[in-house]
Amino acid sequence: MTAHQTELLRSGLDNFLMIGDVYRRDEIDSTHFPVFHQVDAVRSQLREQLFENHPDLNIFEPIYEPNDPNAFVNSISDPGKQSCHTLEASKLMETQLKNHLIGLVKVLFGESIQYRWVEAYFPFTHPSWELEIYYENNWMEVLGCGIVRHEIMVNAGSNNSIAYAFGLGLERLAMALYKIPDIRLMWSTDSGFLSQFQNKDVDAKITYKPVSVYPQCKNDLSFWLPPTLTVETFMNNDFYDLVRDIGGDVIEQVTLKDKFVHPKTKKHSLCYSIVYRHLERTLTQAEVNKIHKEIEIAAMNAFNVVIR
Repeated sequence: MTAHQTELLRSGLDNFLMIGDVYRRDEIDSTHFPVFHQVDAVRSQLREQLFENHPDLNIFEPIYEPNDPNAFVNSISDPGKQSCHTLEASKLMETQLKNHLIGLVKVLFGESIQYRWVEAYFPFTHPSWELEIYYENNWMEVLGCGIVRHEIMVNAGSNNSIAYAFGLGLERLAMALYKIPDIRLMWSTDSGFLSQFQNKDVDAKITYKPVSVYPQCKNDLSFWLPPTLTVETFMNNDFYDLVRDIGGDVIEQVTLKDKFVHPKTKKHSLCYSIVYRHLERTLTQAEVNKIHKEIEIAAMNAFNVVIR
């Protein structure tokens, strides 16, 4: 991600967001996973931007000569700043960075969210911090940030700028927002999980509802409609009610999978995907097939359809 940031800085951008896949060796628990998605951001400023109202202040210490980057040596022995930066510049960038990120966290989680800053080490920033929020009776890291090492700025041709950067783990944010207890669920293909977030408004208040630990069984059901009905006039809710009446609580989901009109005969067909799952035990495919057959027979009798 940092390599791409350097490329974007070199292209002339001074403020940007980028999203990428991240792979890393990490702890093993409910909030860590070796693969995740991250939003990175960089904001760089020249002296006249950072000190717009204080033209007497400078970004760099007198020892730094921005026009001679080959002679540049930067030290991070001071925990509060890089040796090339003035204390005023470093502290102002830190204040901007932290205020922006705290504002973001409060927008996402509410004004009352508990948070704390923790000093950290990252190879491309100094000083560096992690922001933690209080989640499920524990402090959970949601982002890392810091003042970009000036070596990176020099290599990108931004000798006269100072920058901060941050990276937010999207899965961690989603876990806290939606009360998802285990990060492994983020890679679930289980429709019981995915359907809770599909076609939802971006501002919708969603709280994850646990699904059964027992596996799903999925069967499709396709049928030709009688001449009196079309794919547009057939009432889906009538079919859903019938499926629930036959299958009861083992029916987890029913979704309309496909609409089809035969190009020659003009006959109309629908295909539904039915997901079966028991809350207390594993269903066998034989059990599911029996229920599925009963649904087929009931649909033929109720709607005068022909099973495909």
